[in-house]
Amino acid sequence: MQNIIFVHGLESSGTGFKARLLKEIFPNIQTPTFKEFDLNILMYDLLEVRMRELESILSTKNNWIIIGSSFGGLMSVLYALQNPSKVKQLILLAPFLESRKLKPRMYKPIDVPVTIFHGSKDNIVRYKGSKERAEKFFTNLKYNIVDDDHMLRHTVKLLNWENLILND
Repeated sequence: MQNIIFVHGLESSGTGFKARLLKEIFPNIQTPTFKEFDLNILMYDLLEVRMRELESILSTKNNWIIIGSSFGGLMSVLYALQNPSKVKQLILLAPFLESRKLKPRMYKPIDVPVTIFHGSKDNIVRYKGSKERAEKFFTNLKYNIVDDDHMLRHTVKLLNWENLILND
């Protein structure tokens, strides 16, 4: 059985659209809800809290397939860069990679297989900046720019998730 987790975005949850869709496809996927977004909490304080929650979950096993969306993509990348031996694969959906917590000089590139889907109509996270950062961090990268917006609702429904997941 594979260790698969979905890491939701900033204002979403482990019961949102993407989490529910992935749960239908992979019944054993973990879809935790991380600390709720609150305008009174600084984004980077929230990131630290959520990273501790993620690390607690992922510390119990190895060979994780991590699917991260937007802010959850940032969390997924931070975890992978800090723990590459524990990550089998990353699938990122419109990941927020232009964070000041994710500077190329802070991390060495890793060879974890990474597939990214980013909407050309995304008006929340710039795909060009995200792609530039991803190319600095990952040596085994497939970056797909799709005709969709930040939510990627259309794309997520059309993806062949079983084929995306590495089965070796």
